[in-house]
Amino acid sequence: MTFLAVEAGWEAALAEIVALALGGGIGFAAAWLLATRRARRTKGTADEILAKAQSQADAVVKEARVTAKEEAIRAREAFDKETARTREELRERERVVAKREDGIEAKMETLLRKEKAVEAAERRAADVEKSLRAKHADLDQKIADEKRTLFKIANLDAGQARQMLLERMEGEVQHEAAALIQRAAEHAQEESDQKAREILAGAIQRLASDYTADVTVATVDIPGDEMKGRIIGREGRNIRAFERVTGVDVIVDDTPGVVVMSSFDPVRREIARRSLAKLIADGRIQPPRIEQVVSECRKEVEADINETGKQVALDTGVRGLHPKEVQLLGRLKYRTSYGQSVLQHSVEVAHLSGMLAEELGLDGQLARRAGLLHDIGKAVDHEVQGGHPEIGADLARRYNECEEVVHAIGGHHEANIQDALYTIIVSAADAVSASRPGARRETLEKYVQRLEKLEEIARRFEGVETAYAIQAGREVRVVVNADKVDDDLAVKVCRDIAKAVEAELTYPGEVKVTLIRERRVVEYAR
Repeated sequence: MTFLAVEAGWEAALAEIVALALGGGIGFAAAWLLATRRARRTKGTADEILAKAQSQADAVVKEARVTAKEEAIRAREAFDKETARTREELRERERVVAKREDGIEAKMETLLRKEKAVEAAERRAADVEKSLRAKHADLDQKIADEKRTLFKIANLDAGQARQMLLERMEGEVQHEAAALIQRAAEHAQEESDQKAREILAGAIQRLASDYTADVTVATVDIPGDEMKGRIIGREGRNIRAFERVTGVDVIVDDTPGVVVMSSFDPVRREIARRSLAKLIADGRIQPPRIEQVVSECRKEVEADINETGKQVALDTGVRGLHPKEVQLLGRLKYRTSYGQSVLQHSVEVAHLSGMLAEELGLDGQLARRAGLLHDIGKAVDHEVQGGHPEIGADLARRYNECEEVVHAIGGHHEANIQDALYTIIVSAADAVSASRPGARRETLEKYVQRLEKLEEIARRFEGVETAYAIQAGREVRVVVNADKVDDDLAVKVCRDIAKAVEAELTYPGEVKVTLIRERRVVEYAR
């Protein structure tokens, strides 16, 4: 039972094993068939993929080859262009180098020529130096011979001979100095056209001389000697009252029909003149009446002064003047210098200054203002100590004038003004107005003295035979001895005379010095 059971078990197991083996073989066969089919399909797909990949690779390779060819072509073109540019630069540099070489060769040739010229000049200089040494030696020998001859002829000692030689050398130096002055003057004349603007602002200035009022008296006509007695009054009380009230000196002398009043204050003198004229016309000359008339005339003159100042400011176009400046301008109406009205002179200077400033491109209005006020100090110079430029500058500063105007007023009589243009312009205009013909006059005595002094200065120079002052003292003609003064020395003598006139004389405007050197040869035919 048990064996049968075991055998049956083995059969069953064997059957199961066979069944499993058959199932495994069938499964393996089926799997193999399936795997074979899959492999075939996979191989077909792989072949397709490989074909596609090969096609794509061929396309990429072809495109890469095309791109590489294009890059190579572009690189070749760029290389060709760069090579061409480099070649052009090299050719240009070669041309520059060739040009420089040509220039260097030309310079070398020039240097060689110059070197030869220098060598020739050195040889000539050496020859000249050798010749000069020989001439100097010869000259020294001749001087020694001349000295010995002079000693023998004139019996001169060494000191006397030395003095004679120094005098001769001094004459030669004077001739050389005169020639140098003439060359310097010609050189300055040649450069004048290039410096016209500076010359217009600097060289045209000529400072007018300092002066005081010449007209310090006023005269009043009277009908007769009987009126003189009434003016004097009993025991002189009327004339004393008149002098006390007016502040002027009254001179009643033997001159018929005239009473003279003297005062350095022009306004007081004008008040006194008007007052005396009114008293004479009225006939009542008494101390109370004198005081009344003088008071009335003082008010009239003050009103006239203010009106004159306003009119002058209006005529010249100068605006914004301080009322005190207007009053001081009006006072200048009665102030004179060499017979010239200071007020009229100030108006002329204002117009001239404005025109000069406009020609130079400066402020004409400012220049007119400075020109009008430049002599304002003369209105009070008899009351305040100092010169009228300083007084006028202080007044202008007090009345808030600008610095240019203050400097022009205070500096229009200063010398060597370089940096103040408006001061230079006012100084030039002042000289032009003062020196124009007919602007000023002198007393006969001073005029004659000035002419005599002018001739005296010219005659005291060595070689001058005579001198004549002409043109009312504006020119002096100097005649020199032609044997003592040659052409070169004549220039120096003329310049020295002009400098001496500038230093020693006071005169309006300028004085022209004309030196005449003439040689006359006379022979008689018989």
